[in-house]
Amino acid sequence: MGLYKEQILPRLQDKVMRRKGIREVRHRVCLGLVGDVVEVGFGTGLNVPHYPAEVSRIFAIEPSRVCMRLAEDRIARANIPVDLAGLTGEHLELPTASFDAILSTWTMCTIPKLDEALKEMRRVLKPGGTLHFVEHGHAPDDKTALWQRRIEPLHMKLAGGCHLTRNVPEYLDRAGFHIEHLNCYYFEGEPKPLGYTFEGIASAR
Repeated sequence: MGLYKEQILPRLQDKVMRRKGIREVRHRVCLGLVGDVVEVGFGTGLNVPHYPAEVSRIFAIEPSRVCMRLAEDRIARANIPVDLAGLTGEHLELPTASFDAILSTWTMCTIPKLDEALKEMRRVLKPGGTLHFVEHGHAPDDKTALWQRRIEPLHMKLAGGCHLTRNVPEYLDRAGFHIEHLNCYYFEGEPKPLGYTFEGIASAR
């Protein structure tokens, strides 16, 4: 699985996550971002074209060297400076209360210790700073949730550790975030066990 996870999966995800419907969600989630932004799970830079002009700098958290290499062209075309600022969300080597916003798009599902990562995100946010997010996770209807539990072990192996059963709002609440806006829906065109989506904005309590 080493070759698949390190070399093949980033390229597959780069193609799959470029679909039109996903681009529309990226644009929507990036609206309102300002100042210095930490993007946790920078991936191949697919969010970069959607950052508003009010963003002054992007601090990218991304463990995959392949992803960062694939992102080079998008970074080069960006009008916003992008710095690789760390490899893992659980241990952000960034100063406390220093960033205006955090962006996470389809990333919380893959972080092994999500509670720790969210506490770190809350730590580095300035007072009044916001976390913009779109994530898939635990579905509200029993039939879909049952299928999520059934296929999650295989899905994690194929999709880089991606959990299907995480209830993102509950994680945010435990980490001390206040959810200011939340839209929950099944992503159109996705199989229901893979597509239940949490999209919103949260601030530190």
